Amino acid sequence: MKLGLQMGYWGAGPPQDAIQTIQHAERLGFDSVWTSEAYGSDAISPIAWWGAHTSKIRLGTAIMQISARRPTATAMTAMTLDHLSGGRFTLGLGVSGPGVVQGWYGETFSSPLMHTREYLEIIRRVIKRQEPVSFDGRFYQIPFNTSDVTLKPLRSTVHPLRDDLGIYLAAEGPKNVELAAEIADGWFPLWFSPRSDAYYRARLESGFVRRPNPLATYNFEVVCPVPVVIDRDLESAADKLRPLLALYIGGMGSTTTNFHKRVFERLGYEEQCKKIQDAYLAGRKSEAISGVTTEMVEDVSLVGSLGKIRDDLDKWRETVITTMLVSNFGGELDTIAELVLG
Repeated sequence: MKLGLQMGYWGAGPPQDAIQTIQHAERLGFDSVWTSEAYGSDAISPIAWWGAHTSKIRLGTAIMQISARRPTATAMTAMTLDHLSGGRFTLGLGVSGPGVVQGWYGETFSSPLMHTREYLEIIRRVIKRQEPVSFDGRFYQIPFNTSDVTLKPLRSTVHPLRDDLGIYLAAEGPKNVELAAEIADGWFPLWFSPRSDAYYRARLESGFVRRPNPLATYNFEVVCPVPVVIDRDLESAADKLRPLLALYIGGMGSTTTNFHKRVFERLGYEEQCKKIQDAYLAGRKSEAISGVTTEMVEDVSLVGSLGKIRDDLDKWRETVITTMLVSNFGGELDTIAELVLG
């Protein structure tokens, strides 16, 4: 199992000592570093800036939001950064949720599977650069349909450094996981549990069989965020993650559309999830946080003493995960690297 460092997105401003942290992770043997975006800092600017201060660690977005950019613009960005980094860039994409898509980007959140499929197909065509890009889809028409017959398809002026640049997809629902296995080079789960491994293996296999080249599945990556809190007191460790789980289960979405909540429901926490969401949406955040049980935290993270985490890691190593993506833990990066990489 490889290690990745998730720098995430910013709060009110950029994280302190980010460059030093990433350089330290590179020295420790971390394979990759990733950024993300919501409705504040973007995913590309930081990874380009920080990547310029490293030499070998892989650079990726986990994730860039599909609604934020046209697919041709995303392809341009990916090719540019891949050149500048010497072939270290991986493009991670996701549709996000209706709260961000509609509330921030002002786009409709409809048919996310088809939207994603068209988006990736256009990016692939741009990067392959085999011919001018022409596409007639439900969401994208290139060139845009007009009465001007002089408009012609265009081909990127930039030649890709790698025409097989990796594209990974974030997915939580079963159909979206299958889509990632079918058309992408990797998958970002969220709130993964080793107890769900068989379920997700089946979803991935359903997607793999639809790939044009089944042999490509041998290089398929599963890059999974795994919260890690080292504390001899298990309850104290869990307390540090309860607010995060409550936010995602209770506040990231509506009563009808919350993909994160459904992950925990599939783990058997339907009753707890309903109470957490009801309390969170009613403004009772403390009640929502207290509704997150220690078992729920343990299912999707590594928490507790060093000995407990070392034992629990065995279950994670047996899953489909190829890269464990941990957040910026500062001084604990050394300990995490020792635990995971030996």
